[in-house]
Amino acid sequence: MLPEHYQLLAKQVAEFIPASRIITDYTRRLAYGVDASFYRLVPQLVLILDDETEVVRVIKAAAHAKLPVTFRAAGTSLSGQAQSDSILIMLTNNWRNHEIVDLGLKIKLGPGVIGADANKYLLPYGRKIGPDPASINTCKIAGIAANNASGMCCGVAQNSYQTLDNIRLVLHDGSILDTADQASISAFKKSHVQLLERLHILAIKTRSDEKLSALIKHKYRLKNTTGYAINSLIDFEDPIDILAHLMIGSEGTLGFISSITYNTVIEHKYRASSIVFFPDMRTTCSAVSALADANVSAVELMDRRSLASVSDMKGLPEFIKTLGKDVGALLIETRAANQQLLTEQIADLENLLSDFKQTNVIKFTDVASEYSQLWAIRKGTFPAVGAVRETGTTVIIEDVAFPVEQLADAVAKLQGLFEKYHYDEAIIFGHALDGNLHFVFTQDFSTQAEVDRYQSFMDDVCQLVAVDYQGSLKAEHGTGRNMAPFIELEWGKEGFSLMQQLKALFDPSFLLNPGVIINDDPLAHIKNLKNLPAAHDIVDKCIECGFCEPVCPSKGLSLTPRQRITTYREIRRLTASNDNPQQLRELEKDFNYLGVDTCAATGLCADRCPVGINTGDLIRDLRNVRNTKYQGLSQKLANNFASIEKMTRVSLAIAGFSQRLLGNSVMGGLTGTVRKLSANNIPLWSKYLPNKARYQPKVISNYSSVKPKVVYIPSCASRSMGQAVDATEQRSLTEVTYAVLAKAGFDIISPDFTGECCGMPFNSKGMFDEAEQKRSSLLTKLTELSENGQHPILIDTSPCKSMLLENTAATANLSIYEPVGFTADVLAEHLVFEQLNDTIMLHVTCSSRRMGLTDKMEQVAKLCSHNVVIPEHIQCCGFAGDKGFTTPELNENALATLKEQVPSGCSVGYSNSRTCEIGLSHHAGIDYQSILYLVDKATTSKEV
Repeated sequence: MLPEHYQLLAKQVAEFIPASRIITDYTRRLAYGVDASFYRLVPQLVLILDDETEVVRVIKAAAHAKLPVTFRAAGTSLSGQAQSDSILIMLTNNWRNHEIVDLGLKIKLGPGVIGADANKYLLPYGRKIGPDPASINTCKIAGIAANNASGMCCGVAQNSYQTLDNIRLVLHDGSILDTADQASISAFKKSHVQLLERLHILAIKTRSDEKLSALIKHKYRLKNTTGYAINSLIDFEDPIDILAHLMIGSEGTLGFISSITYNTVIEHKYRASSIVFFPDMRTTCSAVSALADANVSAVELMDRRSLASVSDMKGLPEFIKTLGKDVGALLIETRAANQQLLTEQIADLENLLSDFKQTNVIKFTDVASEYSQLWAIRKGTFPAVGAVRETGTTVIIEDVAFPVEQLADAVAKLQGLFEKYHYDEAIIFGHALDGNLHFVFTQDFSTQAEVDRYQSFMDDVCQLVAVDYQGSLKAEHGTGRNMAPFIELEWGKEGFSLMQQLKALFDPSFLLNPGVIINDDPLAHIKNLKNLPAAHDIVDKCIECGFCEPVCPSKGLSLTPRQRITTYREIRRLTASNDNPQQLRELEKDFNYLGVDTCAATGLCADRCPVGINTGDLIRDLRNVRNTKYQGLSQKLANNFASIEKMTRVSLAIAGFSQRLLGNSVMGGLTGTVRKLSANNIPLWSKYLPNKARYQPKVISNYSSVKPKVVYIPSCASRSMGQAVDATEQRSLTEVTYAVLAKAGFDIISPDFTGECCGMPFNSKGMFDEAEQKRSSLLTKLTELSENGQHPILIDTSPCKSMLLENTAATANLSIYEPVGFTADVLAEHLVFEQLNDTIMLHVTCSSRRMGLTDKMEQVAKLCSHNVVIPEHIQCCGFAGDKGFTTPELNENALATLKEQVPSGCSVGYSNSRTCEIGLSHHAGIDYQSILYLVDKATTSKEV
């Protein structure tokens, strides 16, 4: 039960916010409140806001009730700045607007735009945004700006502070300032005279304080995100400019960023990378100083431990395993406008580096696959520590900055602290040109002794960085709660007092993200520490970074992979401790739907996870436990799959007949009523549901023929499900596949496969034994038909291929394809493609993404059509086998933005999974078919 004052606020905001976006239940408050830091606060209320008007009204209502609010973007922050024990404000997908300005020289972005998407919009213009944090594929623009996040190539010159053009803000009193709008500025100058005058006075005082001004200039020649951007007080004279730049790095403690416009920077097309290894860190750091004025875009430093952590990565040279204990390395990248310049820059850099003793070198390469492998070394260091940490510990990554000229000594002192406090696994890497070092270590917070060790270590680190070397305690990760107690240590009394005054000026009631940046508690950094108890082997390595979230089809409906793991951990903790039985019952009840039933189990999360966790594996395991009572039934279904298949065909035939007889409107009304009466246990009907497929096995007539041969297995879905009754194209997928293969000159080996299955329907429900039974049976048959792999095997839906490939031993000698790979790798040699003028939609299935077929699928589509549209923000359709029938809200949620992205005049879409195509058709309002229909339409036989 919520405290009364939160209940009253929830009731008040319900007048203008729908109940679905007011989160009061404990399960979702716990799950939604998690971020990537090592802190844990549970908000009392979560509000998911749709537009600026709602933000204004909520801020005013909270201020009136004297309740604190915290603004949250993607929650990838590492210092505890995106958590709240009061009101947490999150955003809907309506905040993802963008506008290209001045032919890409500027870009206006909503706070919900993912950083990588901003760069995607700018790519055709040869531009990008300046900030390039490691989390750019997940973090959002509001977080990038609010933390002044930078990254590997950004440096000091291209961060949000330096590349800000204008900004739109909501302040503590609900007032709005748009610095791109002169009318807004004029109105603000009248309504907020005292605030602007006070800013003007603070700026004058700061500039006149020679000691403080000198300190500010020194600190900001380094990367620095400790505290507020008080450099704005000496960089600008106009209070509006000062105010705008104070918002950068303010971590939501001074106001809400509604939109921001960046001045963009050049994205050079040509690039090359090298890794150079030096005998010790002193030589390594000396090379960094020499590279400071060279033509490089990035110089990443790695110590010996960080290199050791990734030494087993595929494709790395063996010598990495035998490097000396003092070795350091630099990953160097140079970029240029053309190949000639790139070649010249490489030669100059190799000549410069030849002055330094080297133990080994991986020479500069401009081959994308090769330099990507080099960057994988650097990017793999942080996850590598997370992957080997002991269960129950958390991974902490700190980021500091030293003056570059003192980097070698500082690194040695830092390594000395690791030894003093026995952080034997700690590694150091970082953006060397800026003196910006990250160090990663594992920490157990379950005992007071461990907390004390961490506290003493951090005290010494802060003394080393801020006092001994006059560096930055936070270079790019933000102050948060973690460094709030140490701001005065770095900035002194005058600097800290100035920041306190700014906080009081912008947030006089201290209701905007309290406890972050300005915090009077000297022990704030060791309170509310996150507990990561053992929960399940599959997910125990999760560090709750949130990188998985953008690709999850249930995001916005129920829980994301990170949130599922957080909730399940709490369930396991409460089960073991028996602390709160009532809360445990609530969590378990809610998790059945929010965690288990609405998980598509696609595995896309594993591709984004730094430590490779597939949360879908956990969910399937939980389904296995839950479905144990149905073991006998599932075995009968597996043993009698042919009968199930025939019953499905009969049911679809009856449904198709009824649809033609009654019409779509009547059919929809009747089935909708029946579904409601069955408590939603009857599958959802739509006019896009398939009719019975026309399936006819095809027996090869002449095995001795000189024609190429292919084993074609129609999936159980293709054998059962034809086209929708109203579809323009009425040929079944098997008919079209036969036609394409015949056109290409293949002899087709496709006997009756009735009753055969890849096992996916069983596997998704956690019926692992039955899944393996069906898969093994099919693979045995395919091995025989393909004459032990002599002939390629085509299965016409991508999830089936993905499922078969999981049995690596049985498929080792087989060449198994789905439609995209088969078209690109096999059919392309036998067919003539002619691009159609039709505008088509293309959906890349989650299984295709996991198998690395995204680019190939787009290439095949573009061979067939001039106009291919791939909708944004849809990584998975959420149909998930049969969940589109039984849990249709998952499919609806995943495809919520699809229909609006279908261009006018477009009447057809293509994919490579029959069940996915049902949901896509339903939510797009156009027919989706297998991409083989497109291939058939756009090709002719190649003359011999």
